[in-house]
Amino acid sequence: MKSTGLLPLIVLVPALFGRAQDGTTLSGSSPPAETGPASTRATPPHVDENYVIGPLDVLTVNVWKEPALSGNILVRPDGMISLSLVGDIQAANLTPLQLADQISAKLKKYMQSPNVTVVISQIHSKVVYMLGEVGKKGPIEMTPDMTLLEAISIAGGTTDYANTKKIYILRNEGGKHLKIPVRYKQALKGDQSCNLTLKPDDTIVVP
Repeated sequence: MKSTGLLPLIVLVPALFGRAQDGTTLSGSSPPAETGPASTRATPPHVDENYVIGPLDVLTVNVWKEPALSGNILVRPDGMISLSLVGDIQAANLTPLQLADQISAKLKKYMQSPNVTVVISQIHSKVVYMLGEVGKKGPIEMTPDMTLLEAISIAGGTTDYANTKKIYILRNEGGKHLKIPVRYKQALKGDQSCNLTLKPDDTIVVP
């Protein structure tokens, strides 16, 4: 008689095991992760904390425990973004931390101690310029920590007529126009000190 009492349990265990494999949440286990816009975003690029937001950049705004207020937002050409409850808010010319503080201040009207983070997901407002003997002349969008070699590669590389010994970067820094010589061949050989990190509005000249 005792053996027959085990039969329902023997049948139940495989059934529960099968449900667990199918991803069904069992009582007492952790619920599945949220699948809202804030949790499904791609891994953002590494951006310096002092980065200044510009028009057409894509931001990831995350308000803790408020998925309806979180997600990816495009900075409009006028430098503004729109958020539920907050409405329009200036984003351009602010750092991500400054913008998060402003959003948090406005949300305090509706919730207690809002926890807001802002991350740069895509950069479209900053460019560098390519001139001379490269495959593609003109502006190219920067990526975070873009280097000389990355920019030249995106521009299609140097042409057969390029004088790679005389490549230089034109940079406006503090109101001064700087001409920065480039040791291109050393950079190609892996010398990172020669593979300079670019700044917005740099012009790379390949004679």
